[in-house]
Amino acid sequence: MLGEDALEQQLAQARAALRETQRAVAAPERVESVAEAADGRIRLTLGPDGRCSAVEIDPRVLREGSDYLAEELRRAVNAALDGQSEAVAGTEPMPDLAAMTATVERLQDQGLRQMREISLAISETMRKLQQRS
Repeated sequence: MLGEDALEQQLAQARAALRETQRAVAAPERVESVAEAADGRIRLTLGPDGRCSAVEIDPRVLREGSDYLAEELRRAVNAALDGQSEAVAGTEPMPDLAAMTATVERLQDQGLRQMREISLAISETMRKLQQRS
């Protein structure tokens, strides 16, 4: 059976390992996303930073009018954003390591406190039994 000091040391090591994992694990990176609209006459590229890096418009699209152009640009932007979301969504979900760390630390602290209380109660009971003998 582990003594209180050994248990505290193991818990401290577990906390340190969890914190180190939290620092080491990065959120999934976005990828470049390309989308087309207006039958391929509009091409929009979003970079890994999530910002628009290129817009290519075939001049023939301009003949369709500003309302058509605006609608097709909106479709291309949304499709490119969806492409980035799908790339990130395709990765394994990221657990909330900060919340896990906080929960583990809280549970460990409660466990140590309860262990100390139990040890004190046992010691007090043993002391009383020895006084009666």
